[in-house]
Amino acid sequence: MQLLDGKIASKAVKEKLQQQVNEIISSGKRAPHLAVILVGNNGASETYVASKVKTCAEIGFRSTMIRLEDSVSEEVLLQQIITLNQDENLDGILVQLPLPKHISEQKVIATIDPQKDVDGFHPISAGNLMLGIPSFIPATPYGIMLMLEHYHIETKGKHAVVIGRSNIVGRPMSILLSGNNPYGNCTVTLCHSHTHNLKELCLEADIIVAALGKPEFVKEDMVKDGAILIDVGITRIEDASKKSGYSIKGDVAFAEVAPKTSFITPVPGGVGLMTIAGLLKNTLRAYDLRTK
Repeated sequence: MQLLDGKIASKAVKEKLQQQVNEIISSGKRAPHLAVILVGNNGASETYVASKVKTCAEIGFRSTMIRLEDSVSEEVLLQQIITLNQDENLDGILVQLPLPKHISEQKVIATIDPQKDVDGFHPISAGNLMLGIPSFIPATPYGIMLMLEHYHIETKGKHAVVIGRSNIVGRPMSILLSGNNPYGNCTVTLCHSHTHNLKELCLEADIIVAALGKPEFVKEDMVKDGAILIDVGITRIEDASKKSGYSIKGDVAFAEVAPKTSFITPVPGGVGLMTIAGLLKNTLRAYDLRTK
């Protein structure tokens, strides 16, 4: 079993990005610029946004963080996005999800300029991904592909099972793994809550991507020897033994599953770090599209 360490893989991506940013700045151009909108004070969202802003600073990106109260109206939020769309010195816009229930996430995503859609959620980005047209890829699936690339994981001809069909992870992941690209060309089965023979399908899988948000759902008896496990799940579980009062669990029962695998991602320290790497790669792409 080899650990697919997100710290190592994301460090490699960030070092390459930092080198590219240094070259941009030394040529007299401005640095890439990402804006992040945070609505309310959700603890997990605060952590994610802080990590994104910190990583921007580390590699030389400029970042702007905009905080709005959770009582903000949908109209005010949409107007804020329109203002950012019109800023010529801004390359990427990210609205941290989830949003308060009175705000339509679909409207928010659709309002972002597709050329600044570094989260890859806009319908145009999703359509381009489906058609195989270069586009912004949702950051988590993109990060997973970068992970596979860093560790030179052979995927061609393998059977991949993706558990979870969200527009953020599951669906785009299935498209990427089945696509004609160096770390794709898999035969993909996309599973969900209504899949009757999930265990049997998982036992046939060479690659399992678990992205359903149920802690330790994938057990040892669902995984064949030598399989590759990509764990996207991250759930806070109350744990009185921890100083924080909680522990983090993935969708895979790591301790019992890991010995059977050839490669597996840890939680934390795996896919989450690669998600930020994917976001930053998208931001640099948005910068290149706007400045070249």
